[in-house]
Amino acid sequence: MTAIIADLVPAPAGQPHVTILTDRCAGCQECVIRCPASALSMDGTRWVAVADDSLCVGCRQCVRTCPFSAITVSGPVAVAERTEPVVQEQATESTGEIRAGFASWDEALIEANRCLSCPDPTCVRGCPAHNDIPSFISAIRDGDLAGAHEVLRRTTVLPDVCSRVCDQSAQCEGSCTWSLAGGKPVSIGKLERFVADNAPVPAPGVTAGDAPGAGLSVAVVGSGPAGIGAAWRLVESGASVTVYERSEEPGGLIDWGIPDFTLPGEFARRPWQQLTAAGVDLRCGTEVLADDVSRLLTDHDAVILAHGAPVPIEPPVPGSDLDGVTNATSFLKDGKAALRSHADLELFAAAYQLPVRDAGAADPLGVTAPRVLVLGAGNTAMDVARTARRLGLRATCVDWVDERFAIARPDEIAEARHEGAEIRFLRTLARLDGNDGRVSRATLTLTRQERADRKPEPLDGQTETIDIDLVVMAMGYRTNASFAQLLPGTPRRREATGLPDRRWLASGILANPAPEFAHHKPVGKLALGREAGLNAALLPYQERVWAAGDAVVGPSTVVEAMTQGKLAAAAVIGARPSRIARRNPRRVLIAYESRGGRTAEAARIVARGLRPTGAVVRAVPLSQVSIAELSETDLLVLGTWVEGLVVTRVKPASAAQRWLDGLPRLAGLRTAVFCTYGVSPRDALATLRASMEEHGTRVLSQDAFGPRKSDIEAGAARFAARLVELAWAAQAG
Repeated sequence: MTAIIADLVPAPAGQPHVTILTDRCAGCQECVIRCPASALSMDGTRWVAVADDSLCVGCRQCVRTCPFSAITVSGPVAVAERTEPVVQEQATESTGEIRAGFASWDEALIEANRCLSCPDPTCVRGCPAHNDIPSFISAIRDGDLAGAHEVLRRTTVLPDVCSRVCDQSAQCEGSCTWSLAGGKPVSIGKLERFVADNAPVPAPGVTAGDAPGAGLSVAVVGSGPAGIGAAWRLVESGASVTVYERSEEPGGLIDWGIPDFTLPGEFARRPWQQLTAAGVDLRCGTEVLADDVSRLLTDHDAVILAHGAPVPIEPPVPGSDLDGVTNATSFLKDGKAALRSHADLELFAAAYQLPVRDAGAADPLGVTAPRVLVLGAGNTAMDVARTARRLGLRATCVDWVDERFAIARPDEIAEARHEGAEIRFLRTLARLDGNDGRVSRATLTLTRQERADRKPEPLDGQTETIDIDLVVMAMGYRTNASFAQLLPGTPRRREATGLPDRRWLASGILANPAPEFAHHKPVGKLALGREAGLNAALLPYQERVWAAGDAVVGPSTVVEAMTQGKLAAAAVIGARPSRIARRNPRRVLIAYESRGGRTAEAARIVARGLRPTGAVVRAVPLSQVSIAELSETDLLVLGTWVEGLVVTRVKPASAAQRWLDGLPRLAGLRTAVFCTYGVSPRDALATLRASMEEHGTRVLSQDAFGPRKSDIEAGAARFAARLVELAWAAQAG
């Protein structure tokens, strides 16, 4: 069938043109609702979308969100050029910040005016913290920095840090509608930095009186971004917070792992200056081991583990035990301290047995300068190489992947090369050799890699040798294995499973997953995958023990860790755990899978039986239950019907089993299970109970009702009465 076109008149040259295939248009209005330029409306006679090209800006939001592929847009995007502050030249001559922000209100306003204030902003989904980006940019347009801060503080406590260290190209900016349309996005990071640079970041707003966290005592292990997010949220709720940090200085990664030329010390120190002033008890130089957590639980109502992924990955390469081989953590800590005080450069050189930098040397890359071999080419390796350059050293990074698939930000690689670092891809370290016990030579094996999803292959017999004075292992980090029993299932993969939520599909962020500005990274898929880590922070791993940040998902980003810390703290506040006595359930969720309506009716009868306890009781289908709701539930009742043959293979409904299989760990949550049946439940109840216990819950009761309506009514009422006895009157557990 030939498509019917709503508008066959071509648009003027240089003007975007919208084509609507009216035989495909279902009149759902998804495009109308999401068009940021009001260029789409509905034809009330035919009930199909119509477009006004004179208003269209070519953002293609309608194309991405139409569920029937009924819209195409041709022509350019109608947006001003992106404002780009210039990177300072001669960067290695200074240890100060090299990336410039907007220097004036005029620059900021020009860029802010590029924002379309999209009705369903994909940039918000691309931001791990879900900052309300259109609203804070709108406040900038109004000249209201305080208002911009008010918007940002709802979701972030590190706007000055994240605006400097986030990989915006793969997050908010890569997900901007202009980026998804093939153009250049709004400079969201620079605008966030403008707000933080020109108005002080507000301190925690400590709540007094009947605050939601009043009376709670919470221990936070680790003072990095996740610990900061957790402590900030807790102290604002009125909770008593004690933070245990093994290092002598707080801040974790943002203190030692990010050089001053990227994140000046004043911004790294700011959060803990504000938190301690707000009453947080910060105990540096206090290491908490896995065996110590039980002791913390005797002193505190809850523990949030935010200790990061602190263990450096050190491959077993021959010669790695020679002197002159170190890890990125040590090098970055020592190098940062040396650069902050030029007088310490001699101490640094002596510690690493290197010649002292000649500050007056005309050629800092001269052949006489010591060479540092950096293993890896990720963001940490770039920081090591650029720090080495500022210390007067030659720096060579090697990584076995193809540069096309490198994990480092392309702009970080470009800046490192601009500063004189040599970066060699498709090479892997084969062995280290030395003289008198100290490393002096590295043998590299060449590799090849055709696809990003395939490991590089070493090429037999193809090697090269380079002379070196120091080796820094910068191949990443892993979680502490000693916490594995406390945190089962970690590190969690940040990957979405199953069918995406319709709201994600309808937003359009998944329709164009690899924009050029994001260096062809699938921003929608990455954003949806991050939600798995955020959800994991909402639920305890052991009773009264939550976790957040790199300790949960492995090495990630500052903004993800901070957000997970805030979510874990919010879950603690919602759960209000107590080390003294278990309270009566205040919130009860009855989640059911029902086909014929009998299980739904049983759920309603159970709900009626539990409401006289004073608890807030909700009975909802499984499909409507979110992880966030589970995190605030004191008692979960799961109901389903049984399916299968009369004599054999009787089991819980498949939909209920799939829901159970997709659950995260629900450590310590009190639960109960019931099922309805037509002939016999056989092993269905045992299967349900086993599944719940595998997820760490404590099953208080189980029952089966049927097959007659009167049996279901009597059984559900009996089940509810038994639950009241177990969960309320007996103060179970």
